[in-house]
Amino acid sequence: MLTRLSLLLCLLALAPVAPAAAQAPVEGVDYVRIPGGERWRPEPGTIEVVEVFAYPCGHCDRFRPMLAQWTRRAGADVRVYHVPAAYQPDNAYARGYFALEALSRAAELHPRVFDAIHREATLPAHNASRAEIVAFLAGEGLDPAAVAAAMDAPATDEKMNAAYAFAVRSGIQGTPTLIINGRYRVQARTLDDSLRIADGLVAMERERAAAR
Repeated sequence: MLTRLSLLLCLLALAPVAPAAAQAPVEGVDYVRIPGGERWRPEPGTIEVVEVFAYPCGHCDRFRPMLAQWTRRAGADVRVYHVPAAYQPDNAYARGYFALEALSRAAELHPRVFDAIHREATLPAHNASRAEIVAFLAGEGLDPAAVAAAMDAPATDEKMNAAYAFAVRSGIQGTPTLIINGRYRVQARTLDDSLRIADGLVAMERERAAAR
């Protein structure tokens, strides 16, 4: 027979546990303010989240599906952009990404480039040439002449320069790195932690906008 105490303990065990309040990100620990920081692609009324990535980066490969899932729940006011770490103007991986953007195929084929490098070995993990990027994307159904033209276009040169300036201005030290609204650089110990911190910084930016 249940005593009152044992009944109470059973009810407590069955009761739903309220989730712990999310810990607010700590400046200097979880993130760094970027002096004079600027957004990658300003759009009024939105909060910008930029992932600076590199296709050969194994951490970026693991982070990609995590960030995609986070993006789906981030909110209608959040805009997520992928910016390749373009430290060399002839980086074929970065030029390949911007070519995909120019051809309106980035959403579909961005994950395929990661697969080709990290699972299928159909693209080199280091120092891929432009010809190798073009050949791979041609195998994905794109016109090779259009890909080559997009990779070498003046607009791509401008994006490469802009990506380099963004990375330097934001103090990027490795990939993947998240930049929130051009103001904060996430400093995380794990990939999951990057998204926890991003949640907190997005909330901070919403509060800052509401207080204006």
